[in-house]
Amino acid sequence: MRCPVCNHKSTRVVDSRLGQDGMNVRRRRECEKDKCGYRFSTLEEVELLGISIIKRDGRKEPYMRDKLIEGLKKALDKRQYTDAEFHQLVQKIERDIQKDRAGEITSAALGEILMKHLKRFDKVAYIRFASVYYSFEDIAKFEEELKKLSRRKKKM
Repeated sequence: MRCPVCNHKSTRVVDSRLGQDGMNVRRRRECEKDKCGYRFSTLEEVELLGISIIKRDGRKEPYMRDKLIEGLKKALDKRQYTDAEFHQLVQKIERDIQKDRAGEITSAALGEILMKHLKRFDKVAYIRFASVYYSFEDIAKFEEELKKLSRRKKKM
């Protein structure tokens, strides 16, 4: 890996630590150029490759992490969460996407995975996402979903 300061072609790993959830590795690196010696951190994560999303009309699109992040950020707009919490949410969702899949997942199954995780993460974001996902057309649909959430909360 190149040094981000002097662009020297060689750096060495000084320290490696496994992330809290075991899904990433944080590495501390140092430039090997004599006069530079700059230290920086890198993060190594599993990348979802080769997963296709099967759309409702049958078309297939490659999985795009940026699209997932964009959708989550819209649902979570003006909600309080840390970058670390958001990153962990994305990792959990991606772990579920990858589980028991033969390289394909339907957009409906992907939506259900997002709903499951958003429901645990932030109820308001869940309702926002559900309103688009289920195409709520009137207040009654919102109220129905809110009642479901309230009933589940009382059971817990």
